[in-house]
Order: sequence, then C-alpha cells, then structure tokens
Amino acid sequence: MTGASAGIGRATAVAFAERGAKVALLARGEVGLEGAAREVRDAGGVALTIPVDVADAEAVQRAADRAEAELGPVDVWVNSAFTSVFAPFGEIAAEEFRRVTDVTYLGTVHGTQAALKLMRLRDRGAIIQVGSALAYRGIPLQSAYCGAKHAVQGFNESLRVELLNSGSGISVTMVQMPAVNTPQFSWVLSRLPKQAQPVPPIYQPEVAAKAVLYAADHPGRREYWVGTGAAKTILGNALLPAVLDRYLARTGLTSQQTPDPRPADQPSNLWEPADGAGGRDFGSHGIFDDQARSFSKQQWLAQRLGALPSVGAGLSGAGAGLIALSDKAKPLVGGIKRLGSRA
Repeated sequence: MTGASAGIGRATAVAFAERGAKVALLARGEVGLEGAAREVRDAGGVALTIPVDVADAEAVQRAADRAEAELGPVDVWVNSAFTSVFAPFGEIAAEEFRRVTDVTYLGTVHGTQAALKLMRLRDRGAIIQVGSALAYRGIPLQSAYCGAKHAVQGFNESLRVELLNSGSGISVTMVQMPAVNTPQFSWVLSRLPKQAQPVPPIYQPEVAAKAVLYAADHPGRREYWVGTGAAKTILGNALLPAVLDRYLARTGLTSQQTPDPRPADQPSNLWEPADGAGGRDFGSHGIFDDQARSFSKQQWLAQRLGALPSVGAGLSGAGAGLIALSDKAKPLVGGIKRLGSRA
C-alpha cells in the first residue's frame, strides 16, 4: 500500500487488516507510518512499515522485494500515493509541477513496475490504481494534480490492454474517487487565500477504502466509480464538456475554498513529509468530518447490479453512475434491496 501513512491509503490498509491481511505500508512520513501500523495491528493485521519516496523507482523496487521477503507473495498492490499544489497555474513553479508529476504519476508507474516484476513470477495478482474523477475532468486550482491523474488514466489503460493481449493472470483496475475527507487539504502546498476544501459531496476515507477492497476482490472490471460526485463529473464531462467548462469557470474557484483564511502555519508535504520527523500523525481523516458521508448509495448499487447475471456482463461504472446520479434513487435502491431479500 503506497501512500499508507494517511487518508485513503491508511484507511484501506486498516480495511485489509480487518480481514487479517499482512500489509506493507509504504510512505515518506515515519510518524504517520507508525500510526498506521498501530491501527493495522489493532485491526487484526500484520504491519510492515517501509519509509520510501515513490518518486524513486529503485527505492520502490527495494521496498517491494522487502515486502515479499518478509510478508510473503504480494497478492494485491495499491497505488495511492500523491501530492499536489493548490494554486492557479501561473503561480506554480516548473519544479513544483515536476515534483507533483514525479510522485502522483511516476510514483504510480514505479509501484506498478515493482508489483508486476513480482507478480509475473506467479502470473497472478491484482494492481489497484487509486484514481479520481479528476482523471477525466480538469478543474481550476489543481492543474498539476489533474495532469498527473490524467496521465495515470492513460498509462493504466495501455497496460490493461497489454495484459489482456498476453492472456496474463494479473489484473489492473482503477478506482475513480470523489471528494474525500483526507488530510491533504491541511498539508498540500497551497497558495490560496482561504482554506482549501473538497467539493461536496464529500465522503469519508472508509468509503473509498471499501471500494478499493471490492476492486481487489473483483479486479476484472476496468474501473470503478465511487460516489455520485464522481459519476456526475465523469458523465457530465463526457456529455457536455463545454457546459462544464463554463460552470467550473463560475464556481470552481470558490467551491474549493472555505470562508476561513488559510492558516499561516499550515505545513506543506511537497518536498518533505508533514508527518515525518518533527511532524505529527494526521491520521486518515481530514478536517471535514461534519460534512463527510460514511456511505455511498452509488457504490452500493454499482456493486450489486454488477453482480446480477442478467446485467453484469454489460454493466460498467457508467451504467451504475447513470442509475444513481442523485438522492432521488432511494426508491430504486429500496426495491433492489427487497428483491435481494427474496432471492
């Protein structure tokens, strides 16, 4: 698990631990890694902490080799590490763009290369890319992150086709996330005048973690969408991209900031981990617990409809997203639950 010291990565590591899994925790921040390890052990799993910068390909390979040597064969590899800059494009330096790309995009490439090297020995395994609706739709103030996630999307599609062509027993899938209440909004480098925030609807990291676990158990699907926000964003961009351009031009800057000023002492994890030596453990959750949802109807529906023989073969994340675009889907969800109880 890369990016395991906080946010989605940490919540996912704990979710795997609840199954009794052995989890190798990869991240830069040693304070955060130790906190994650305690939570994994408390949940019933085995934890191995490996401090590593995923931008360093050789270090990632060494980490993978160590994980296999100490924990056994790597069955699932999850790429969740990233960094970003909250700022207008003109205020982001070239070296900052390069750093975001090195971690968010190339870090995913490095993790995937390391996983494949081990998994090909057995011709089995699942690689999960933690994506974002922003892999499809760029938004203002996040040009570096959106560019990197778009790159991950293209790379992952190419790799998936190559694996299918060769008849490989290794699966690769991408989980496109919505706005999630993670610590990134308190530690990503920001030049915004106000406190950065996720665009509602916001979900708790545990919702994202459940989606990753489901993808690991069902890695044959090319990708999964999590939450109505992700579904609306991806579908809206596919159907009415020019309209979405204008909508984001009007609302995209203010919707990503709270009314409160950005704290003057807010840390930045772009070059050094905010949860490293001298830092603190930020945990899985960010500062938006009071707004975050702990359940996604869209995710629940997509998983269950995808399992029905009559529709499963032709159902993708798009179909599930179309069905559950709004809270008005409650009657349909209830009907499916009743149908399932009679089966």
